[in-house]
This record gives sequence, C-alpha cells and structure tokens, in this order.
Amino acid sequence: QVQLVESGGGLVQPGGPLRLSCAASGFTFANSYMTWVRQVPGKGPEWVAIISASGADTKHADSVKGRFAISRDNAKNTLHLQMNSLKPEDTALYYCARVGDDDLPDYWGKGTLVTVSS
Repeated sequence: QVQLVESGGGLVQPGGPLRLSCAASGFTFANSYMTWVRQVPGKGPEWVAIISASGADTKHADSVKGRFAISRDNAKNTLHLQMNSLKPEDTALYYCARVGDDDLPDYWGKGTLVTVSS
C-alpha cells in the first residue's frame, strides 16, 4: 500500500535551516507529482510547494518563495523540502502528499513537526 513517511523536523532557531525528507513506497514515485502541505494546530492546512514527476517543474507558496525549495530523488523514492531563513510563523506540522489524478492530494504522510523558536 502507499506509504509516505516524513522525517527531519525538529526545533530550530529563527534564521536557521532545516531539511525535511519524505520516503515514499507502494506506488511508482517517479510517475507522481508530490506536494508539501503544512498545518498549524487549530488552523487550516496551507499548501507549501509542489513538484512535477520528473522534478523539472516546481512551484512554491508566496509565503515561502525564496526561502524553501522542494526537490526529489526519483532513484531513492524520496521527496525533500529545504527550508532556509526560517521564521517563527513557519512553525507547523509538515506533511508530504502524493498528488492524485484530480490534482488534489490523495495520500498523506503522518507529518513531521517543525518548531522555529529561540
């Protein structure tokens, strides 16, 4: 079955970097668009970034543009999110998700918590 397992979250000081990873299995990773979504407890989800199946095309939310970068390694079935210049407002649970045929996420990981605080 489809499995998505995020890792790399933790506590980081404002201005610091963090790199998230998402290990995918149970489907043909190289054929799927992938996305990162974050959610602050008690608030709605916020889309962060999306990447095409080949990795050639990416888009990022305005709130993270220039600071975050989505990437993928199709040989290792792994999705990444490099986060730089982190701000306290980036604190959230970060999920990776597969993008389904209707352009909406159809499978989600359990998330990894990122806390930006001094």
